[in-house]
Amino acid sequence: MVAWRMLRAVLADLHLGQATRDLERFEDLTRELCAREVGELIFLGDLFRTLVGFGRFWGETVRRGLAELAALRQRGVRVILVEGNRDFFLDAPELDPFRDAWGPVHSFAAGGRRFLVEHGDLINRHDHMYRFWRALSKSRPARAWARWLPAGVAQWIVGRTEARLAGTNFTYRRELPAADLLGAARRHFAAGVDVVLWGHFHRSWSFADGGREAHVIDGWMETGTVAWVGTDGSLSFQRPGPDGHFVDTPAHSWYQGRDSAVEAR
Repeated sequence: MVAWRMLRAVLADLHLGQATRDLERFEDLTRELCAREVGELIFLGDLFRTLVGFGRFWGETVRRGLAELAALRQRGVRVILVEGNRDFFLDAPELDPFRDAWGPVHSFAAGGRRFLVEHGDLINRHDHMYRFWRALSKSRPARAWARWLPAGVAQWIVGRTEARLAGTNFTYRRELPAADLLGAARRHFAAGVDVVLWGHFHRSWSFADGGREAHVIDGWMETGTVAWVGTDGSLSFQRPGPDGHFVDTPAHSWYQGRDSAVEAR
């Protein structure tokens, strides 16, 4: 792909299927991305309410959303799926038509800057209940079990999983774990990363140390925020304005105790 096409768009926490007309909003967004000639689209986890790599788990919302990804790829856009807490077995071959790469992290270079993106659900080291549930639900036995479930049972389990995810250790998700975010950012900086991007918390947060920076991108589901990374390594955050076109979003940070809890995570 030629360099001038390498404008990147990064989205966090769409939760498609959870909000009214969110698929229509997403379709509008894909048209905007194509108009801007985006070269790579990166999802920072939780693209759908739940995404399991096996087709028997997919309802209409997931199939429609995946069809949009396939259409983007046909137009030359690279699609990257970063694994979130609502994503399971993204390496399954059934997802091959819909993504170019997947993983718990994604990294790239732009304008001489090294970028690292990950969902952020493992940032909070004190959330032991969630860590145990995550390890269990994404284990090899869980994968083997999921591969052979009847379709009806699979759909029932998706519904139960969504309810479980919504309620898992909510206390630890009410406030941003600022100390853990700072520690993770500094570890990445020490390893040579210039820019770190996270999702998961649905609220924005920023930290800069010299020429390096780390950000939590607020949830697309609530705000429509898109992070743009230019070929020169520039980083900007935008939200759709009243006319549907993107407008600049001023940088801002949230601190513990200043904002109310967001219902969906």
